[in-house]
Amino acid sequence: MVTIENAMLGQLMNPQAGLQWVNAHIKPYVPATKITSIAVGNEVFTDDDTTVLLANLVPAMVSIQTALTQLGLDSYIKVSTPCSLAVLEESYPPSAGSFKTQVAGAMSQLLQFLQTTKAPFWINAYPYFAYKDNPNKISLDYVLFNPNSGMIDPYTKLHYDNMLYAQVDAAIFAMARLGFNGIEVKVSETGWPSKGDANEIGATLQNAALYNRNLLERQLANEGTPLRPRMRLEVYLFALFNEDMKPGPTSERNYGLFQPDGTMAYNVGLSTLSTTSTTSSTSTASISDLTSSATKTTTMEFHQSWVSWIFVCVVTFQVYMRRPF
Repeated sequence: MVTIENAMLGQLMNPQAGLQWVNAHIKPYVPATKITSIAVGNEVFTDDDTTVLLANLVPAMVSIQTALTQLGLDSYIKVSTPCSLAVLEESYPPSAGSFKTQVAGAMSQLLQFLQTTKAPFWINAYPYFAYKDNPNKISLDYVLFNPNSGMIDPYTKLHYDNMLYAQVDAAIFAMARLGFNGIEVKVSETGWPSKGDANEIGATLQNAALYNRNLLERQLANEGTPLRPRMRLEVYLFALFNEDMKPGPTSERNYGLFQPDGTMAYNVGLSTLSTTSTTSSTSTASISDLTSSATKTTTMEFHQSWVSWIFVCVVTFQVYMRRPF
């Protein structure tokens, strides 16, 4: 996954600039490098300079997509943009999922682009933040994928045993409320800090190991969310290395599986993971039919080396984020 930084969006609205960018940063490296995605900006909808960035976002995406098409690269490289969970006005219960009114217009333009190009909607989702803010109301087992009673959505009657899947389904409902159905959702970022400040409740090595290990086991099982149980949810972990020079609270420097010198921060169990192959199917439905778990299906095959997959994912986000290394 190759990211275009937010500051470049205005320049890349020009189709010629988009073509030059793809010629310089993508074309020379394929197929030797397996580039599957181009992230145009990062968390643009919640950036400090939202107004200008939102006006530039979709035109820049169209420019990059046009360049890929001209170069014959569009069939296997998808163009999207990662969104913060903060784009949602409501996320609980999942069936109440909706986008904030102030971003609805720009979000509709983005979703129209994704639907036309068959690209995924990317969401950066961190159950850790929800738990940190409300540790007395949110079950730690629920956010860590540990065995728990979970919750039942009162509208769909679907049972959720972890918060990440609930957050993803909330995004699916939010898209449906804007009239967009069937767009795949991928978690472009998630993780758990192994250390934090005194007020960062839950940021411990034990919790980080549990979150990532339990999540990897779910990925190995090729699980989908309760709303789309037959469509494997693709998740990218943040991050491979702790970033010891990053500013901010202590947690920001401690999301990695490894220390900056390459030693292990904690054992997430990568050495026990093996190559897997499976077949999954996807379901799509209108907003009124989202209570149904499978109405229309399209078969997709996933053949991957698990260990290679997870290392690619975490390396991706070390490069992917706008945050300083």
